This record gives sequence, C-alpha cells and structure tokens, in this order.
Amino acid sequence: MPSPYRALFAAPGSKGFSVAGFLGRIPLSMMGIGVVTMISQLTGRYGLAGALSATIALSAAVAGPQVSRLVDQYGQRRVLRPATLVSLAAAALLLCAAHSRWPDWVLFAACVGIGCVPSVGAMIRARWAALYRGTPQLHTAYSFESVVDEVCFIFGPIISIGLSTAWFPEAGPLIAACFLAVGVFWLTAQRATEPAPHPRERRGGGTAMRSRGLQVLVATFVATGAIFGAVDVVTVAFADEEGHKAAASVVLAVYAAGSCVAGMVYGLLHFAGAPERRWLLGVCAMAVSMIPLLLVGNLPSLAVALFVAGLSIAPTMITTMSLIEEHVPRAQLTEGMTWVSTGLAAGVALGSSVAGWVIDAAGARAGYGVPAVAGAVAVAVGFLGFRRLKRPAPGRGGSVEQHSERKERHVA
Repeated sequence: MPSPYRALFAAPGSKGFSVAGFLGRIPLSMMGIGVVTMISQLTGRYGLAGALSATIALSAAVAGPQVSRLVDQYGQRRVLRPATLVSLAAAALLLCAAHSRWPDWVLFAACVGIGCVPSVGAMIRARWAALYRGTPQLHTAYSFESVVDEVCFIFGPIISIGLSTAWFPEAGPLIAACFLAVGVFWLTAQRATEPAPHPRERRGGGTAMRSRGLQVLVATFVATGAIFGAVDVVTVAFADEEGHKAAASVVLAVYAAGSCVAGMVYGLLHFAGAPERRWLLGVCAMAVSMIPLLLVGNLPSLAVALFVAGLSIAPTMITTMSLIEEHVPRAQLTEGMTWVSTGLAAGVALGSSVAGWVIDAAGARAGYGVPAVAGAVAVAVGFLGFRRLKRPAPGRGGSVEQHSERKERHVA
C-alpha cells in the first residue's frame, strides 16, 4: 500500500473501524442481487424479484437520511444498533416468507423493513472526518473509502450469486445479513473513534437538505445514479444478446475496477484550487464516457469502454464528499453524505427501469442511449447549480476551514 494510505492507519482505532466498515458495507452490493437470485430460483418470477429489489432500494433511499440524521443527533451506537436489528428482523422474515411461499405482500413488507439498514459508508467517512478534519489526509481517506466501495461492488454480487446458486437459494441474502450484523455491531463497539453527537439546538437545525449546495449535489447524483442503474441492466442484456450472459458480471467488474484504480491514484494526488471545478469536470467526464458505449460491437470492446468510463467515477465521488463538508454544517455531516447516497439509489432505480423498457422496445444497443441521456442531464444540472457550489456557507465543514488554515500558514 502506498505510504499516504499507510499513514492513514497510524491513528489509533483506524484499522478496526475500517475493517468493521468493510464488513458492514459489503451487504449493500449483496442484498439486492441476492434477493433477485433467491426469488427467481424459488419461484421463477423475475418480475417479482426485480420489484422486491427495487423496494429495498427505494426504502433505503427514504429511511437512510432519517437514520443518519438521528446518528448526527444521538451518536452512532445509540442509533445504528436498533436500526440494524430492524433490518435483520425484516431480512429473517423475507427468508422465511420466500422459503414457505407466503403471500407476496409479506415479501414486500419485509423488503421495506430491510431498507432501514444504515449507510455504513457514511458512518466510516464521518469517523475519518473526525480524525483528519482540516488536513490533507482527509482527501486520502475519502479516496481510500471510494476504493473500498468499488471493491465491495466487484466482489459482493459474485459472492451473493455464487452462494445462492451453489449452496441454497436463501444463502446470498442470509450471508449478507450476517455480514451486516458483524460489521455494525463491531463498529459501534469501537467508542474511541465514534464522532461526538450534536444534539439539536432549541431553535432546531432542520434537515441538511436546506443547504442549496447539497441540493445541487443530490440532484446531480440522481442523474448519475441513473447512469449506473442503466449500465448494469443494459450490460446484462447486451451480454445475453451476444450469447454470453454469464460474462456480464465480469464486464461490470471491469467497470468497477476502472473506478477502483482511479480512486487509488487520485488519493495520492493533492490539488490546489476550488474543488467545485474538479467536481464539474468529473461529471462531464462521466457523461462523455457514455458515448462510446453506443458504438461497441462485442463484449471485449464493451469491457474496454466500461473500464475507461469507470476512471471518472471515484474521483468525482471523492470530490463530492469534500464539497459536502463545505456546504453542510458539521453537526449534519453524516446526514449530508447519506443524502447523496439516497440520490444515487433513486437514480439507480429510475435508470434501471427506463433501461429495461427501452431494451424491451428496441434492444440492448439502443439501451445504452439511456445512460448517455442521463449523463447529459447530470451535466446540465451541474452547470445550472455551479454558482451555488461556489458559495459555501461560512463556518461550515472541514474543507473550508482547511483552505483558510493553509492561507494563514502561507501568510505566517
């Protein structure tokens, strides 16, 4: 591991919460695809399987920011454990209902409960912010977390699908729930690195979405999520049309690998100047990288195009986290990070559904027009909201303070 990344773990407790965070985060990439595999094997109803997976995603999009808002107010341990128990109980209900062929409404009710799962990635980033706020190491920490995200999305679906097909249908969601339980309870047992809670003042703090800058970031990432959701669905359909449906998982892993490589390199670099310009450049790069997908003719060329497209993902996400620090009060940092994840989740649901409709109507090649259009929308929203991002509120977040500290050092 390069020295800037090794230096991160010199802080006491950082290794422990990083490993716990990885275990608690990998179910995010396992549960949805695990439910699809389980239901399709038990019932053969792909429509029901997709609807249940979408229900989990939408429930998490609604509940996630509320859980994170309570975390900011009361602390990670007091909130994450009850929320995780609700999610685990709902997962147990889903497995029992699917195995025993209970009515469909029970399956949907259980999936709504699973959506109470906390945003573990936001919790880990909040711990890094508490350790390294106002220092260059925070940029490296956010880069490392983006790499961990991509590793989860490379291996999570493979593990989940493999368990459900090779062992028994319920194995994928079951192991995902076990990972969640171990990760969250291990993380919350580490009190020394837990960020201090910020109880609401008498006048109330409202939601982090009152920030005009955060509104721009979330709206842009709804369109960005549509890119991700559409690419996943269309790639599976494209591989099926080519006669190698199983190869879709490898091609999508290459997409995540591109982001993983870019995140590692980006974390080793330090940039001068305003982060909002780098963010807008990253959004534009993601949009432009969708154009070659319209021209691919086979799976190898698709893999190359997706690897190149993935190079812009992690750097844009890393810069997004820095901008959240600038535009969201420190007392609402976890909620602010979760809102971006919520925007992504909503976009994924939208993009996958629209892409499925286009594929049914015109085929997989035409389906790649959906992420291209979504990228254009993301760029448009980014340009329209750019002025909001250039005016962070004074006294908010670590990045603003970091810039001012650097200036003071130069003056001294």
